[in-house]
Amino acid sequence: MTVAAATTVDVRQLCKTYGSGNTAVDAVKSATFSASAGEFLAVVGPSGSGKTTLLAMLGGLLTPTSGNVSVGGMELTSLRSSQLARFRREKVGFVFQGYNLLPYLTARKNLLAIAQIASLDGKAARERAGRLLDELGLSERAHAYPAEMSGGERQRVAIGRALMNDPALILVDEPTANLDTARGKQVVEMLVAEVRQRNKTALMVTHDMRMAEYAGRRLIIQDGILSEA
Repeated sequence: MTVAAATTVDVRQLCKTYGSGNTAVDAVKSATFSASAGEFLAVVGPSGSGKTTLLAMLGGLLTPTSGNVSVGGMELTSLRSSQLARFRREKVGFVFQGYNLLPYLTARKNLLAIAQIASLDGKAARERAGRLLDELGLSERAHAYPAEMSGGERQRVAIGRALMNDPALILVDEPTANLDTARGKQVVEMLVAEVRQRNKTALMVTHDMRMAEYAGRRLIIQDGILSEA
């Protein structure tokens, strides 16, 4: 008998409105979907469609106007600000469009900075950072600074950093925006492999349907309205 994967993310009637009255703008309108461990979802839509707003609400960075977001059984709208901060530290890994690496730290130390924020054990954190850099093909670049790396290398460091706290949910914002097609394909394939190997849940927002093809499921967002592809 096949056992169904546990649901990691459950989103119900999620809305985000900016402004009020005649100036109100609905960035996300009644989004509903769920995702399980081991799933890699792509949310595809043009600029301004609500992709990043949706991602920010899933990561506890933005408070919804209405609706519910549950991650690993934890209802985000019921959490206080201190609890949300802990949730982000312990349960979520972010991969940002602009990498957001600390320029004065090496690749290895960028990963260890996350461990320090999450209060992970020093020796275990160092071993984990080493394993991640090795898996991502960055062992020889461990002591390089971001300015000394290619765009693809910086993005791989960003992926390693997102995995450093062993999160249940990985949120990826336009990971190929600063890469050529070949490098972009390599990065997305790597993300998919890491998610499946580690049985995580990941959502990637992108405007590039070519990269979305690598995802197991695709959602389309247009003018704030989310639908299955």
